[in-house]
Amino acid sequence: MLSAIAALSVATATTTVCAPPAFAASDSFYTYHGDVPLSDIEPGTVLDTRTLSYHIAGIATPVTAIQLLYRTTDAQYRPSAGVTSVLIPPGGADPARAVAYQSFYDSLDPEHGPSRSIAGDLSFGGMVVASEATLISGILAGGYTVIIADTEGPQADFAAGPEYGMTTLDSIRAATHSADTSLTPETRIGLMGYSGGAIATGWAAALAPTYAPEVDARIVGATEGGLLVNPAHNLRYVSGSLGWSGVAAMAIIGVARSYGIDFTPYLSPYGAQIVAAVEHASIGNVLFQHPGLTWAQMVKPEYADPNSVVPLVDSVDKVNLATAPTPTIPLYIAQGAGGEAEGTSGGNPSVGPGDGVMVAGDVRALARRYCESGNALVEYHQYDGLSHIPTLAVWSTGALAWIDARFAGQPAGSSCGAIAPGNPLSSDL
Repeated sequence: MLSAIAALSVATATTTVCAPPAFAASDSFYTYHGDVPLSDIEPGTVLDTRTLSYHIAGIATPVTAIQLLYRTTDAQYRPSAGVTSVLIPPGGADPARAVAYQSFYDSLDPEHGPSRSIAGDLSFGGMVVASEATLISGILAGGYTVIIADTEGPQADFAAGPEYGMTTLDSIRAATHSADTSLTPETRIGLMGYSGGAIATGWAAALAPTYAPEVDARIVGATEGGLLVNPAHNLRYVSGSLGWSGVAAMAIIGVARSYGIDFTPYLSPYGAQIVAAVEHASIGNVLFQHPGLTWAQMVKPEYADPNSVVPLVDSVDKVNLATAPTPTIPLYIAQGAGGEAEGTSGGNPSVGPGDGVMVAGDVRALARRYCESGNALVEYHQYDGLSHIPTLAVWSTGALAWIDARFAGQPAGSSCGAIAPGNPLSSDL
């Protein structure tokens, strides 16, 4: 899956630092056309519906996809319109159960969202969603209806965790209130996601009790792998990586876009060049394409200490999952710690080992915090010899079995009391 992404060639585009890409003018489904202001509509309300075939790499399959335009909320807590795709399993939907699968499509271009790929659009970034087809097919084969939201919202707010969580929860609301999906407000829900999908899964689990308590009451559990916790630590960890250093540039653009920040004054000429090159990029455009890139190379000399960039410090704190509430549901978390295989050293004493892009010590610390703050049903698995890409395969094998067990009513396991200490989770860079 992710290994296929890493092998794809580079594609670049240039615009200003903070401007989101334009929407495809040919598809009006993504635009809300109603007379009632979105601010007057409840989150999760269905605004428009269409039915089509589920496409994989542009090829139609017999699986029915129902796409919903729905009211949701962006990173700045403004009303927005998002799109989710509801895939109906062979034999029809079981109104009792569904899985919300959060894609790792990781992109700065809304054209790469899962709904575009599912509708048959062909794009470089959309191939990421196609690479998830085996996992999605396995969920469908289990008889689950699958809900796949465009978790980054309508302008591709990459890495904006709170927005990911709210779009996920509102997509569940929309899917279970649509007259076309056969799901109901009583449908039980499982959450699944890896890497970028884990951002959405983790934030949805954390925000559900307050943002969508009626959804939280129906979630049987959440399983996630390759989890982003404290982006400040990830920025240090991937700096200079052979494989993952370009993700830092994507994150800067995503944070700028999500919170309306202009980072242009801080960038060096080389940094501005890098940012322009990945302005509309998907994850496949940056993996192994910027070997050795560091923060110091991207900024002017006076900003070599990231803590001197005040807007960055403020925004990173907003997307630190450790600042969110503790989920109330059972959790299954998998994390690799062999990142050297993907070109990231684990020798930085301030963060320690990770899987190449995610920091294992942060994930352990978060899991321990959940245990200590009232959630005893946290199952944590660390794979010291595996990097980010192979950990996906290991996680996916156990994740669906774990979800099956939750729907079957089997007791969830716990690693609380056995998870090794992790890193401090403060947001200082």
